[in-house]
Amino acid sequence: MPVTEFSVKEKYRYLNGFDCYHETEAIKGALPIGQNSPQKPPYGLYAEKLSGTAFTAPRHENKQSWLYRITPACSLSPFQQDDSAALSEKTLHYLPDQFRWDPFPEPSKPTDFVNGLQQVAGAGDPTLKQGLGIFVYAANKSMDAQSAFYSADGDFLIVPQAGVLDIRTELGWLLVRPLEICVIPRGVRFQVVVAPGANGETEMARGYALELYQGHFLLPELGPIGSNGLANARDFQIPVACFDEPTAEETEFVIRAKVNHRVYRATQPHSPFDVVAWHGMYYPYKYDLGRFNVIGTISYDHPDPSIFTVLTAPSEHTGTAVADFVIFPPRWLVGENTFRPPWYHRNTMSEYMGLLAGAYDAKKAGAGGFVPGGGSLHNTMSGHGPDGPSCEAARNEPQPQQPAKVGAGSCAFMFETCLMLGVTDWALQATQNTTDARSVLQHDYVTHSWGKLPRFWQQPENVGKADSHLLKE
Repeated sequence: MPVTEFSVKEKYRYLNGFDCYHETEAIKGALPIGQNSPQKPPYGLYAEKLSGTAFTAPRHENKQSWLYRITPACSLSPFQQDDSAALSEKTLHYLPDQFRWDPFPEPSKPTDFVNGLQQVAGAGDPTLKQGLGIFVYAANKSMDAQSAFYSADGDFLIVPQAGVLDIRTELGWLLVRPLEICVIPRGVRFQVVVAPGANGETEMARGYALELYQGHFLLPELGPIGSNGLANARDFQIPVACFDEPTAEETEFVIRAKVNHRVYRATQPHSPFDVVAWHGMYYPYKYDLGRFNVIGTISYDHPDPSIFTVLTAPSEHTGTAVADFVIFPPRWLVGENTFRPPWYHRNTMSEYMGLLAGAYDAKKAGAGGFVPGGGSLHNTMSGHGPDGPSCEAARNEPQPQQPAKVGAGSCAFMFETCLMLGVTDWALQATQNTTDARSVLQHDYVTHSWGKLPRFWQQPENVGKADSHLLKE
């Protein structure tokens, strides 16, 4: 269906349009007319520029916004290192193995979004604004109402798998449910509230995140597809301005900042959510994955997964991405005389996959398989493809092959990158929980998936092979 039927209904209004120039004001007249920085902005506000690119970046790349707020963001105490967060992981192991994980453990104590973030893999260096980090998160409590978090390292792409996130940003509110994604740009302060589910009770929130250290996400070029398809610009939703009014008594707010993998803490005597109006092209946004327009073959062969790209972050080499966000939603397979699952391959790109719901059509489901909340990593040039049962089923589809709907009630995704990914100690060593020492990492993944693939080779009669490489007289 073109729109996901969410069990938790939307409660906010939004602006629409990806990479569009937007403006919004919570109080009529709060936006200055005809200039960005008047001597005295309306209502006694401060003008503050939020820059996501260099001032002199080309116009088509330039991302800046003007915020009109009650107190500037610079008004806060010095930062101190916050040792309560788990984001200090910097050791990465670059390994040739294929990896798959069960869902990572739920927190054993009250844990908010920031403290529940754990790095699984990554490449590059945020101090040089190069590369990316891949994370999972698990939170069973909301961030404190007098707190906010931002990353100076990069843009956060958040992909919920379970639990509803009610995210307050400086620029407004986003309600982000499973099968939606959101992007919080570098430097934007936000607060994550673990919201009640459809039954009115607060559920544990779990999901995935990619932090992009270089550049920003774009919609992929459509090339010969034409002017529409994949993720359409009109379906991206941007928050409208919403602000906290000052109170008679000062309230201390805690600001946590992620800088070069570490978290720091400062305080300020005013709300960070005091932006009364803003305009520009640098802002958070969300997207309903149910609106993705899947493109696929209608003749033969399984096409490259690039046609499932929702968002891309290009590298300096045309056609190569630092990060692609790719999804595999419900879709029809109609290729004739075709091995329909993904083919076996070795790829210069590295692929981290996660499962949001249901079962992925090329991997075993259920215990010990690829399950919602789990993940897999196939690094640069590590071979992978359908497991044995999936291969057998695909090879034995009766002829002529009939159109088949795959992935009903399911959605898998992939973080794909041109970079070689290192794996963290935490991802290699995590256990099910404090009382269950079983590894989250599935050590038998390769053996169970491909260790027993049968040979279908049949030697043709009367055809020599031993000397086929030699010149014949």
